[in-house]
Amino acid sequence: MANLNKVLLMGNLTRDPEPRFTPSGTQVTTFDIAINRTYRTKDGEKKEETCFVTIETWGRQAETCAEYLHKGSSVFVEGRLKFSKWESQTGEKRSKLEVTAERVQFLGGRKAEESYLEKKNEGEKEEKEKGEGET
Repeated sequence: MANLNKVLLMGNLTRDPEPRFTPSGTQVTTFDIAINRTYRTKDGEKKEETCFVTIETWGRQAETCAEYLHKGSSVFVEGRLKFSKWESQTGEKRSKLEVTAERVQFLGGRKAEESYLEKKNEGEKEEKEKGEGET
């Protein structure tokens, strides 16, 4: 019997990526994406649903994701499903289904990145001005 474990997803990051390192020094970066689906019911009512998926990247790809992605970034992810089971500190059995990325393509281009950086810089400038006004 043949098996295939392949996932293709396109969505937007719900938060900034979280980089970490294994004991051997390999970088692992995780982030969550939201995937929206719009459809109509039999009654013609428009409905929208959102699916949230955790993505895990390794090595050089983890480095570039941590460096260039941010909350709101659009990405196309190609990877495989990974199912994890563990027991919490309270003894509860827990499980999680996530995607281990084999390829992450950044969508949105330079213009989206420049817009994000402008907003970020404006926010930092406002925070700095507020801080100076309080002293």
